[in-house]
Amino acid sequence: MKSVRTVQGLRAVLGGARRDDRAIGLVATMGALHEGHLSLIRHARRQCDVVVVSLFVNPAQFNERADLERYPRDELRDSELAEDAGADVLFAPSVAEVYPAGFATTVEVLGLSERLEGAARGAEHFRGVATIVTKLLCMALPDVAYFGQKDAQQVLLIRRLTTDLNLPVRIETRPTVREPDGLAMSSRNALLGAAERERALALPRALQAACELADSGERSTAALLAAARAEMERLSVSAEYLALVDPETLEPLERLDGEALLAVAARVGEVRLIDNTILTPDVGSAPDPQNQGKVLSTCSV
Repeated sequence: MKSVRTVQGLRAVLGGARRDDRAIGLVATMGALHEGHLSLIRHARRQCDVVVVSLFVNPAQFNERADLERYPRDELRDSELAEDAGADVLFAPSVAEVYPAGFATTVEVLGLSERLEGAARGAEHFRGVATIVTKLLCMALPDVAYFGQKDAQQVLLIRRLTTDLNLPVRIETRPTVREPDGLAMSSRNALLGAAERERALALPRALQAACELADSGERSTAALLAAARAEMERLSVSAEYLALVDPETLEPLERLDGEALLAVAARVGEVRLIDNTILTPDVGSAPDPQNQGKVLSTCSV
C-alpha cells in the first residue's frame, strides 16, 4: 500500500489506473478505523481495481473544539488495518493541504442539512461535511465512493451534492455494522468508559423496541417513538433527537405508511452517538438477537 499526503501525489499515484480505465474506489474516513470502515474497504476491494482510503479528521465539521481535540487518532494503526483490508492507497493529507491559506469556498446542501443532525449541531456541521466530501471526490476522482448507513443523513446529503454538481461518481451505501451487543460501530465508541459503554446500548435498544412494535402492527409515530424513548430512559439516556422521517426528504412522518427512517442521537457522558434503522409497515419478523455483530438488514438492530 502506498501512502501519500498531497493532492499532487495522490493524482500521480492514480494516474496510471485512470489512463488504463481501471475502476477506482474511495472510502473516506476520519481514521480510528473499526470493522464498519474495514467492511467498506473489503467491499471496495471486491468491486474495484484500485482502492483509496482517505484519512483526515476534518476540523470544519466539528462544532465543538473539545470534540475535535479528543477525537481518536492513530495513523500507524489505521494504516495497517487499511492495508490488511485491501487498500492500495492511503491518502492522509494535512489540514494545510486540504484548507490552504486563503481557502474561502464552502459547499452547502439546502433542505437536507437543516434537519436532525443539522438542527442539533448547527449549519456549519454539514457545510463542513459537504465541503470535505466534495474536495475528496475532486481530489481522487473515484468511480465509486462507499459510505455506511449509520450516517444516513450524511449519505443523503452526499447523494444530493453529487447529483446537483454533476460529479461523475457512484455513491454506494453499505449497511451499519454492529458490535455483538448491538451498538453501532463508531470511532467514538473508544471514548466510552465501561459504565458509559453499557448505557450506550440505549440507542440500539430504542430502535429495536420501535422495530418490534412496528412488526406487531403499530403504525402511529407517537406510539413508536414513545416505545423507543421508554427504552432509552431505562438506561437513563435522553435523546437529543428521536424522529421518524421520510428516508429521502427527512420530512417528519405522522404514521408508518411506507418505508421510514428512525433516527436517534444522544450524549452518553461526554460522547455523542447516533444510530438509525429503516422501518417498514411489513417488517416481516422481529430482530434476531443471534444476528448481532453482523452486517444488519432492514429493521434489525
